[in-house]
Amino acid sequence: MIESLEKVLVQHPFVEGLKPEHISLIVGCAKNVVFEPGKYLFKEGEDANSFYIIRSGKVALEVYSPEKGSIIIQTLDEGDIIGWSWMVPPYQWKFDARAVELTRVIELDGNCLRSKCEDDQSLGYEIMKRLANVFDNRISAMRMQLLDLFGKS
Repeated sequence: MIESLEKVLVQHPFVEGLKPEHISLIVGCAKNVVFEPGKYLFKEGEDANSFYIIRSGKVALEVYSPEKGSIIIQTLDEGDIIGWSWMVPPYQWKFDARAVELTRVIELDGNCLRSKCEDDQSLGYEIMKRLANVFDNRISAMRMQLLDLFGKS
């Protein structure tokens, strides 16, 4: 049975509690996408035009170091959100995101969503509050990882 994107999105915590008209606006920017293992969702420095909700699979967030090559800074999986650079000028990715295994996502067109947020500022405010929660969780996870790496003497 094929589920509609709207049905899938309303079950995700990121959109939970949004007004039905806001969900309809978001669905208008959404599509299902599949990434094979090893394929990049995006690379650092590229234009950030998308926002992803992982439906299944795993995605490694990576930074590149000339001395060490690619370094995984976090691995995300089902239910996680990837990408907020589509909302923050200059709209460029700050790291790489690579599928570790077969990964299914809902891809939201960042230009479409940004435009809808500009037109309906109550939607924009709701999206920013939800993204701020993602920022906070991601920063907390990175803090714990840094303590793990450098906190030991």
